[in-house]
Amino acid sequence: MSSRTTSRTTRAALALTALVGSAALATLPLTTASASASSGDGLVVQYRTSAGGATADQTEPWLKVRNTGTSAVQLSQAKIRYYFKADSPNASYRFACSWAVKGCSVITGTFGTLAHPTATADRYLEIGFTPAAGSLAPGADTGDMQLRFYQSTWQPLNQSDDYSFGGTRTTYADWPKVTAQTAGTLVWGTAPAGNEPTDPPTPTDPPTDPPTGGGETLFDDFSYTSHTDPALASHGWNVRSNSGGPGVPGATWDPSKVTFVNQSGNTVMNLETSSAGTGSSTTHTEVLTKASKFKNGTYAARVKFSDAPKYGPDGDRIVQTFFTINDLKAPMADDYAEYDFEYLPNGGWGEPANILYTTSWETYNPDPWQAVNQHSESRQSFAGWHDLVVTIDNSRITYYIDGALFGTHDAAYLPERPMSINFNQWLIDLNGQTSTTPRAYDQQVDYVLHVKDQVLTPAQVATKIASLRGAGTSFVDEVPAS
Repeated sequence: MSSRTTSRTTRAALALTALVGSAALATLPLTTASASASSGDGLVVQYRTSAGGATADQTEPWLKVRNTGTSAVQLSQAKIRYYFKADSPNASYRFACSWAVKGCSVITGTFGTLAHPTATADRYLEIGFTPAAGSLAPGADTGDMQLRFYQSTWQPLNQSDDYSFGGTRTTYADWPKVTAQTAGTLVWGTAPAGNEPTDPPTPTDPPTDPPTGGGETLFDDFSYTSHTDPALASHGWNVRSNSGGPGVPGATWDPSKVTFVNQSGNTVMNLETSSAGTGSSTTHTEVLTKASKFKNGTYAARVKFSDAPKYGPDGDRIVQTFFTINDLKAPMADDYAEYDFEYLPNGGWGEPANILYTTSWETYNPDPWQAVNQHSESRQSFAGWHDLVVTIDNSRITYYIDGALFGTHDAAYLPERPMSINFNQWLIDLNGQTSTTPRAYDQQVDYVLHVKDQVLTPAQVATKIASLRGAGTSFVDEVPAS
């Protein structure tokens, strides 16, 4: 959660105290074919558990994935799903890898919600692999993957009604109640009835005709000379200088650290955050629209995240963002709204390493902390340039990264009031790096786009950006005041 004007300075409870469950998370395009346990080509999933009781503190699906085909399989193209029944509609879960032959660092775990709940499944844990996992040769397997998940509240889990759970499975054996897909094709297992994987929107498909209605556009490619450029203010942007949260107590928000740099003939906005290990030496940066006039429609930005500082020692718990937000009028006010992309290259909020969140907020209470939100997450590096898109209509909030579906959040989190558009970079605290050696981190922004009341696909966003730039448009704001 990226509050820029309130006194909130902690987010450790993002998932630990969230009152709602995890969102349907990023998946590769999938087909609807169903494979049987006797499938002789592709992948086979073997399963055992070390927590076989009807109830347990955590569910422990230990898995092996074996290549039964005749050619190598890139593990980054494989997705494994374990299906279970949530213990309550608002339950949220956390994934962990205790140990793996290939190393836990190459394994990802995300939670999703089934479109057609059954008596034994309304959620799933999806296991994926980073490119560093390499390939799986014919006849080879991944070896042990000792995985687990638990309620964020650490309440006991009821496993007995979980579709994929096998309490008597104490040694590895083929298990068709866990499914596997490779490169978009279901090759192993049977999903709960009515929940065969379906294709999300394919970002490489040709753009469809633009939706009708709305269409007023804000576009800015940030072709400015400095934070004092009169055009920046006249175009509706505020470079923050006021004190307050989030982040390190005593830190300042320094407008001079927002600069505009030329990269191969293209001007991009650079947000620098720096510290020498004390609150007074820490500077944060933020750029936001003066007007809160944005609500339903499409939001897009091209943002460069960084894993390492541009100088000095690494390790700070830094947050790099693109988000929309309005003000919290009172604790737990039901007309609050916020929609975030937040990248933590060095972890934080209880995470040990890099993680990217997309979060849709209904409301919160700053003291004592209480949060009502829905989020998606991916534990991997997102260093480099990324196309970020979030769309809001009257039924859902949908997040995309680089054209791929990342998360779909429910209608309960739709905005009631218009919002501002924001970018910022800040340190959660100074615990990640205690050195007093100066260091600085950069986040860069190429462009921002909002199209009022129209839901565009990522491909349509790319087409619109190309059209605007092709026409020589560096800035336009047609969105009426709310």
